[in-house]
Amino acid sequence: MPIRSADATWNGTLKDGDGSFSTQSGAVSGAYSFSTRFEDAAGTNPEELVAAAHASCYSMALSNELAKAGHEPQSVSTSAKVVLEKGDTGFGITRIDLVATATVAGIDDAEFQELAAATSKACPISKALAAVEITLSASLA
Repeated sequence: MPIRSADATWNGTLKDGDGSFSTQSGAVSGAYSFSTRFEDAAGTNPEELVAAAHASCYSMALSNELAKAGHEPQSVSTSAKVVLEKGDTGFGITRIDLVATATVAGIDDAEFQELAAATSKACPISKALAAVEITLSASLA
């Protein structure tokens, strides 16, 4: 299996500095700062990138599980919300909320919910983030 990578650089102090990142493929790159991470400034941050990775992984994994169960999906759309909170030991990701909607012919909601729940624990990004609470709301379109 291939190994994927990304690089990031931070310049300056935490509050006054800035950073940039890029992926190995060059498909994703950007800038980030204290204010894009801990305040509401426009721009990206590490948690947003985790959310994109998790939503992408879950959509692919659920599509695969549906097909393996004999229900070829037309589409699976997932939104991931990564919650960053300050606790006793500093900042940390405390929860990730997944909201998925799938367009699938010929499946009942009970079977869909079973596959969706199993996938929320089995996708590779969910496994990597297992120390964090992951919630799921899944529905058929």
